[in-house]
Amino acid sequence: MSQPRGEIEKRGLWSSGLMFILAAAGSAIGLGNVWRFPYITGTYGGGAFVIFYLGCVLVVGYPLLVTEVVIGRSARKNPVGAFKTLSRENKFWTLVGFLGILSGFVILSYYSVIAGWTLDYFVKFVTNDFAGKGRDEIISAFNQMISDPARQLTWHSIFMGATIGIVIFGIKEGLERWIEILMPLLFLSLLILLVYGLVRGDAVGALRFLFEPDWKKLVLTKSGEFTPRPMMEAMGQAFFSLSLGMGAMITYGSYLGDEVRISRASAMIVFLDTLIALVAGIAIYTILFANKLAPAQGPGLTFKVLPLAFVQMGGVGRVLAICFFLLLAFAALTSAISLLEVVTAFFIDDLKLSRRWATLLGGVGIYLLGIFSALSYNLLKGVHIFRDKDGNPMPVLDSLDLLATNYLLPIGGFFIAFFLGWFMDKVEKKRQFLEGKGSERLYKIWHFLIRYITPVLVFILLVFEIDKHLGLGIFE
Repeated sequence: MSQPRGEIEKRGLWSSGLMFILAAAGSAIGLGNVWRFPYITGTYGGGAFVIFYLGCVLVVGYPLLVTEVVIGRSARKNPVGAFKTLSRENKFWTLVGFLGILSGFVILSYYSVIAGWTLDYFVKFVTNDFAGKGRDEIISAFNQMISDPARQLTWHSIFMGATIGIVIFGIKEGLERWIEILMPLLFLSLLILLVYGLVRGDAVGALRFLFEPDWKKLVLTKSGEFTPRPMMEAMGQAFFSLSLGMGAMITYGSYLGDEVRISRASAMIVFLDTLIALVAGIAIYTILFANKLAPAQGPGLTFKVLPLAFVQMGGVGRVLAICFFLLLAFAALTSAISLLEVVTAFFIDDLKLSRRWATLLGGVGIYLLGIFSALSYNLLKGVHIFRDKDGNPMPVLDSLDLLATNYLLPIGGFFIAFFLGWFMDKVEKKRQFLEGKGSERLYKIWHFLIRYITPVLVFILLVFEIDKHLGLGIFE
């Protein structure tokens, strides 16, 4: 499956294995780590959930990440081109590739709007907008923000403009240059929050909550009945946190040099992604517990409860809030550029467009779709695509998130694992895994997992996500 070296270099390669690790880790490290992981951990009781989550990372996340990178480097193309090449133009598997492109397109359209919320709150704390305001005003500020169409469109435009501006310059001048800036700033922002939380916050309470398991909370409801829901949510978090099922890692893998050992690079990506989630959890809960706030706050933790905690802390809290929302913005941007790169690579490889036109075409298309999400809580408040399990209309943003996370990503992840495990050429996948002095023993373990374990678990996750939406009661 190898291509001429000149053709590969013309398309673009990461300058080193380290840059691939940082870029792929940047793709994985996003709002799912700093926003979703802390609140979902709080919802399901802390320690036992975290330990089960780490197990899911090993048996679901890591094997599937390696799989996507193997497929990408083998074909040296975007998800559509990769499946078309490796399946020898089988139409079904080509459709699986299109599913990845569609996922990236849809997710970035509303992800940009959510990222805009982080920019809005960053500016709020920079300008000291919350000074002198009471609890109710601080909590209600979020609803006021999303109800303002002008603000929503402004932040969506700024964030998508920044994403397009980075991707348009290519691998070395665009993605690599900004990853070298954004990732250190992301780590620095998180380090400031962590150090303060451990020194001045309730470090003991946070660490006990996150790492001292109460297994009953993982398998029992408050009334004492068995429930698999927390375990399924842990598996879902492991899957979604690593940007799997959407073709991002296939695309990034297609720019990876042959000298890099995929198993080792993927392990570093998983390590960094998991580390950031855990550190973010520690930093946030030290602040929460120090301010006598409960951990089970749901999705409103970041934009309603934490701002209240920061304001209660005075001047120091304002500085921490600026660091925190800057951290969220950086994390969102590193993920966003990988999502746009998936679409851009497809237009370059399959439509033969220049990078500039491919990025503009994909970016503007995503931006236009994102307008519906930006207006979904204000001018388009009465418009809906889906209904929730109780029959209530879901806003456009929530509907697109449901479509992507409940359906597109698990379906994509299942077929990606199934393809490599049962249909991809045996010699080629083994060659890719062992390239760069890979371990034969590890290859056998990985291949067993991706054939027999990972796809089954991802399929169960898909059923769970469908059940969660339709309210069938399978996992109750």
